Amino acid sequence: MKFTNSETTNVLAVDVGSSSVRAALYDQSGAHVEGTEVKLDYDLEYTQDGGATKNADEILDLVSRAIDGALSEAGDAAISCVAASTFWHSLLGLDATGRPTTQILTWADRRSAGEADDLRARLDDSAVHSRTGCVLHSSYLPAKLLWLQREYPEQFERTERWASVGEYLYERFFGPNRVDVGTSMASATGLFNQHRLAWDAEILEALPVEEAQLSPISDDPVQGLQPEWAERWPALADVPWFPPVGDGACSNVGSGCVTDDRLALMVGTSGAMRVLWKSDEVEIPDGPWCYRADAQRFVMGGALSNGGNLIEWLRNTLRLPEPEEAEEQLSHMAPDSHGLTFLPLLAGERGPAWADRANGTVAGLSMSSTPVEILRAAMESVALRFAIVAEQLESASPGEKEIVATGGGLLGSPTWTRIMADVLGRPIVLSGVKEASSRGAALLALERLGALEIEGVEAPLGDTVKPDLGRHRIYRKALERQKRLYDALLDTR
Repeated sequence: MKFTNSETTNVLAVDVGSSSVRAALYDQSGAHVEGTEVKLDYDLEYTQDGGATKNADEILDLVSRAIDGALSEAGDAAISCVAASTFWHSLLGLDATGRPTTQILTWADRRSAGEADDLRARLDDSAVHSRTGCVLHSSYLPAKLLWLQREYPEQFERTERWASVGEYLYERFFGPNRVDVGTSMASATGLFNQHRLAWDAEILEALPVEEAQLSPISDDPVQGLQPEWAERWPALADVPWFPPVGDGACSNVGSGCVTDDRLALMVGTSGAMRVLWKSDEVEIPDGPWCYRADAQRFVMGGALSNGGNLIEWLRNTLRLPEPEEAEEQLSHMAPDSHGLTFLPLLAGERGPAWADRANGTVAGLSMSSTPVEILRAAMESVALRFAIVAEQLESASPGEKEIVATGGGLLGSPTWTRIMADVLGRPIVLSGVKEASSRGAALLALERLGALEIEGVEAPLGDTVKPDLGRHRIYRKALERQKRLYDALLDTR
């Protein structure tokens, strides 16, 4: 597929995150076309038993409305293709007609923790991780599939195919049996063999699912919208739509972290620390997960289930000042001066220790504790968890790395970024890219069209936040205190 070299040719990027859907145009160099972005917020549906789901057709409605808005803002701008980024680890059942049999189970859904235990008893977790890059945990599809079979046997039996949120969107746009799953999305399921670029036969043997119920794996685009969508979006009717790529991989690409000397530190709804590089093969070490951006690139790292969602929960729960006033108060507080030890595990734990049944805890509360002190303790606690992830990554991918901060959590809070630098004891460079996942999806599509190579595209960078070594020493003691609380509560010793 060849790129049409025209100054008016653009990519439409659609980004389905865990709390919002975005659509925007990018030009042929990967620069954002100002004024074309549309953002629609939404909430996952959380339940007390650990559920975190969303209705598939509600996501479809948000995506279609976001595309409507972006196209309206774009006017008569020519569009060469559509790129997409969606959150990893989603699971949705589809019946013979392509209609959903289940809600979308997201990465944050923890109800399959018992099934993850059963899998660990039956399988060699280390061997599974070395092949798939995923541990046996409720975040991934193996445990979720077993849980659905147990809890919803009728829906499970009616399910003909298992898909991600992106596959469902494309099936609705292009018709059933016309859609593949991209390498990146397949790579983060726990069902994919990272070395063979194929579904993993050994893990499938342990599950009540056949390979025929999973989409074929391909990064080739699809074209030819169904009539109702072609009429709605004539500019997109016959252009190539590239399969969705995992949002974490896209974030690395969009922020310019595409070689092994750069580390992306992202705090959005959740949090992650990732390194991405191009290679023909990988040896997957214990600890970090390992997925793919495409068939040529690996992305390795650790993820936290709590990031910006923790701060939002605190804002909704405590009598906090308005954000600007809270930021001002936070900035004047000394490190670890609140007397609190916070485990930021309200949405469970993916990394660094993968404790499926972990929950949030605050120790040290007293009558003198204030809402802003609790907020500061929460921010510091997330940074402390990242310090453990950083240690794992240093072992897995040694060598000096520049840390680039991305995501609204860090880019929107100078105090939180300073806390991160002090906790890690390393400089942090602010990304100059507002929407890294959206831009990353566009860049990967442009590369597929032959317009550029992502390793050669510069990403704008902002200020560098340098650590204070005295504060770093204080935080090292706070980290040891947090580890002791973690061990005491989860009995991991």
